[in-house]
Amino acid sequence: MNDTIVAAAEPRPRRFDQPEWDARVQLAAAYRIVDHLGWGELIYNHISLRVPGPEPHFLINPFGLHYREVRASNLVKVDVRGNIVGHSDWPINPAGFTFHGKIHERVADAHCVMHVHTTPTMAVCSLDEGLSYTNFYAAQLWGKVAYHEFEGITVHADEGERILASAGGKPVLLLRNHGPVTIARTLPQCLALMWLVQRACEVQLATLSMGRPRPIAQPVLEACVRDSLQFAARYGAGQDSFDALQRLVDRIDPTYRS
Repeated sequence: MNDTIVAAAEPRPRRFDQPEWDARVQLAAAYRIVDHLGWGELIYNHISLRVPGPEPHFLINPFGLHYREVRASNLVKVDVRGNIVGHSDWPINPAGFTFHGKIHERVADAHCVMHVHTTPTMAVCSLDEGLSYTNFYAAQLWGKVAYHEFEGITVHADEGERILASAGGKPVLLLRNHGPVTIARTLPQCLALMWLVQRACEVQLATLSMGRPRPIAQPVLEACVRDSLQFAARYGAGQDSFDALQRLVDRIDPTYRS
């Protein structure tokens, strides 16, 4: 039996055109997905998504709401300087545009940026060696990870330039002593990258608790990147996984669509 659930479409508020509304619904779904996966951090952290169109605007969560309260209509639209575009009943977290805005502004394909504070990822970011390419998940990230030295809480605009330079065009940036950032052309790809980072860090910590990790030869690491379904266009480069998770949150609470 096919148990796929299609949530009823909410009427689009007239102040949003269809492309922006579609982006809002997808981003609101992502916040509910992140909460469902247990990656939330009270009202903190952020996922930003570029608004389709010629203006350099992006959507981000309203600061003060739990991820379970995020809806398509209450996401905040801002420019790359962090100025709110249009009306919003909520402010945004200053850290949400310090580096998100800089990345959206300067990296053409950076349509989505995600930052979380899960315990395993923060722990690995706090290790001298950082991510160890010694497990199935980490192997798929070979050559895709950059690092940025810890400068404190990311609320100072000038750090945005240094974060951008540290990323160096790579899709995964580990903020040392802080947490991970993923950068991608699409939101599903961004979430898929973060899922790989999360699982890689979970396995790394479990391995370190038992003994010395077994290394993986570089040719095998390169093959893992090549063969990863998370990057394969035929599987949607993360779209299929995102769709499955969106169906799940639709079953739980589809109010994010409003």
